[in-house]
Amino acid sequence: MTRRPLDRRALFASGAAAALLAATGVSAGPLPMRGGKLRLALSGAARSDGWMRGDGLFMQVARLGLVYETLTEIAADGTLRGELATEWTRSDDARIWTFKLRQGVVFHDGAPLKAADVAHSLRALGDVRPVTDSDVRITLPRPDPALPFLLSGLAHIIRPAHAPDAGIGTGLYAVRHFAAGQQLLATRVAEHWKDGQAGWFDEVELVSIPSDPVRAQAVAEYLVDGADIADASPLSGFNDIAVWDGHAVATSVAMPMALGRGVFDDLRAPQRWWGA
Repeated sequence: MTRRPLDRRALFASGAAAALLAATGVSAGPLPMRGGKLRLALSGAARSDGWMRGDGLFMQVARLGLVYETLTEIAADGTLRGELATEWTRSDDARIWTFKLRQGVVFHDGAPLKAADVAHSLRALGDVRPVTDSDVRITLPRPDPALPFLLSGLAHIIRPAHAPDAGIGTGLYAVRHFAAGQQLLATRVAEHWKDGQAGWFDEVELVSIPSDPVRAQAVAEYLVDGADIADASPLSGFNDIAVWDGHAVATSVAMPMALGRGVFDDLRAPQRWWGA
């Protein structure tokens, strides 16, 4: 994306993000605008990666940050909220849970999200069964009051039962091109229930750069907009590149996050960022 300072076009959703604005000399302004392309250089990719395998940062961001969603999510302010589920109830002993699914959600191939897809995706949890097309019941082998928090994690993304390994999700971005261990190009879906809340970029590109110094160089040369970097000291002299705990992102890219957190600690960061 084009490098230029944020000119009051980013409005942050939390007080912690206001601290980021202050630190970078940027003031808050109107709501963000859609458009542009976000380019990220990430570690951890492998030629053996696939939509059912590969645990490096590259595939983690690809899955949870772009392509798939979960029943619940941890919001940018740290609170738990529904994602594909809108509400849930539990038995007194926290062993039996019923989740009501969001209506009107479709996978990237046009198939509607149904409770059967959720049951197929979460079957490792225990006895998971559709009650109706929009309600799913999870019976755990032992009580777990924290189940809604657990379900926001990468291990519990929801896949279509008819194509679980095809890279088809309900997320804000659909796969346009995927080369294992090398590159992912994802395009913003035309309509999504998160419109106006997230997914500000038209495209997101993930590139695999295994070498930490080379990722830092890619940021320094403005070839990418962000990267995970263990040693960000080579970027300390750049006034338009912000560094948090060894991670780097251009200050032309903004997100509601707290100073001191790694850029990719929240795998959903790419969908929550926006550009100037």
